[in-house]
Parts: sequence; structure tokens; C-alpha cells
Amino acid sequence: MNRYIGNPLQVRGAEPYVLQGGKGDGMHFLYVRNGLGLEAWISLDRAGDISRLSFKGDNMGYFSPCGYVAPAYYDGVGAGFLKSFTAGFFTTCGLSAVGSPCVDEGEELPLHGTISHQPAQLLGTEETAEALTVRLAVRDAVMFGRKLVLARTYRFSYTENTVTVSDTVTNEAADASPYMVLYHCNMGYPLVSEDAVLKIPHHGVTPRDDEAATHMDSALQVEPPQSGFVERCYFYDVKEQDGSAKVGLFNPTIGKGLVMAFDKATLPCFTEWKMMGQTDYVLGLEPGNCTPEGRDVLRQNGTLRFLKPAESATTTVSFAFTDNAAAFDAAL
Repeated sequence: MNRYIGNPLQVRGAEPYVLQGGKGDGMHFLYVRNGLGLEAWISLDRAGDISRLSFKGDNMGYFSPCGYVAPAYYDGVGAGFLKSFTAGFFTTCGLSAVGSPCVDEGEELPLHGTISHQPAQLLGTEETAEALTVRLAVRDAVMFGRKLVLARTYRFSYTENTVTVSDTVTNEAADASPYMVLYHCNMGYPLVSEDAVLKIPHHGVTPRDDEAATHMDSALQVEPPQSGFVERCYFYDVKEQDGSAKVGLFNPTIGKGLVMAFDKATLPCFTEWKMMGQTDYVLGLEPGNCTPEGRDVLRQNGTLRFLKPAESATTTVSFAFTDNAAAFDAAL
């Protein structure tokens, strides 16, 4: 018991909200604070992804021109995903397709799959002195096709500025299913500016295309917003430190940054999405069990993963936020 407050929500906890107006009308959110400066808006109607996140008053993620868009407006044809891509701090891509639109074994697959436009069921929240835990479930299933269920658990620490998301995907179909997941983590202003320092300790990097290859020397440089900027993607073999792969971004102008950590055994791929366009100004840090080249390409090169009937796979990503430049450097 804290004798100084009348209700725990005065300082921390989770509160439900419903949006009104526009394409986000009726969308449900869970607003979370940890009492130490970390605030997050979990979009329950969009797979339980994190639409917005701030740290000690400064925005960390990129909020796209689309804004809040309810699943009812989703266009699942080709690159229609971009019409409702809120981006936000954290968007889940998958679960049976990631990356470029394609046709794979006669099935038309949209950009980045369908999971991020599936509503999540809030199973419950639990608070202890150490953390707030949020549990969700998302079904990505169709008749005569995939039947994948995602069980998601968030842990927001009450003792430090960290958040961890752990996902378990289970194949409930009678047949094996492609299993692709990529965490489209989108960093935005003021965390992202030309003053920001991006660190991706790695053993090697591969450009996705000729545009990226032309600018290999500046792959880790965060540039100012530019007119006509063409997006660039780089695939990294991230080094492991203390049992996990780590990357980070710190902006000395605001004195804040973050370190992302993930397990390379389950998320062996890492993509840097560099988009320095005016208003479309975002830096994607994207661990996954695949690259965003499309399911047809992965099947052809033998890297496409599958889940057998009743088989499950678990992936975990954590974020540690800091306002200490020395601590950031030490972590990486």
C-alpha cells in the first residue's frame, strides 16, 4: 500500500480507451504507464501492437499519415496494407506471409500478411510490485486455409524502463503451415533525427537491392528528411552479446534512446528499413524469422519455415529505454 495515493492509476497501471471519429472510430486501446516515464498505447483491434510509445515525455515511434485505422478499412490486395499502415512503435508482420506481395503456390499474398489487422482478445492483466503483465490472443484463420493462433504477453517493468513482448504461435490446422514473423519496429522523431546514433553490431551486412548497395557507406547514418528519398533495406547478421542479439538508437539532442534485444535462435534475421523522406521519416529496426522478400522467394531459396499441426513457436523481443548515453554505449 502506498499511503501517498488514493488509486494506483494515479502513477501507473493500465486503462482502457475507445477512440471516437475518423477511420479509428470505435477502436479499443489499453493505455499503459509504468510510473517511471514509460507510456504505451496497445491497439487491441490491431493484434495488440503498440501504436504509440513515449519515454519521459518524448515520442519514440513513427506515427504514419494514415493515423489510426480500424481493421474494417484494411485492403488486403497487393500493397493495400500501406493505406492502413499506422506503423506506430511496433507492428507485427505475418503470420503466413511477410514482405513483398506475391503469389506463392497459387495463393495471392498481400504485403506483410494479415495478422496486424486482426483484433486481439484481451485475456487479462496482472500487477505485482515488479511489473504489469498483459495477456492477449489473436486468431489469424480462414476456412480451407491457415489456422494460426498468436498468444501474446507483454511485461512492463515497474522497476526499470523496459518492456518485453513474448509471442507463441500455434498451428491449429490439420496440415503444416508456413510460419513467418517480422517485428516492424518503427522509430520516429524526435528519437530519429540527423543527430541520432544507430548501432547495429554485426558480423556482416547485405543490401537488399541496387539502391541500398549504392549507399552502403551510409547504411548506419541517420540523415535529415529529404524530398524524393528512396527507401533502403539492409540485412544484418547481428552479433550476440550476453546471450542475445542487440541493436540500439540514441539521440543526444533529446538525451534518450533504446536498446532492443532478441534471441537469434528464433529470430535469426534482422532488417534495417531506412526511409528518410519528408514526412515519411522513419527508421525500421526489424528482427524476424525471415527477411521481407516475399514468401515465394523464401520458398525458392529454402529458408521458408513451417509449423506442423499442433506445433508452437515462441519469439521474444525486449526494449530497454535510457536517458544515459554512457549506459547506452556500454549495452552495445
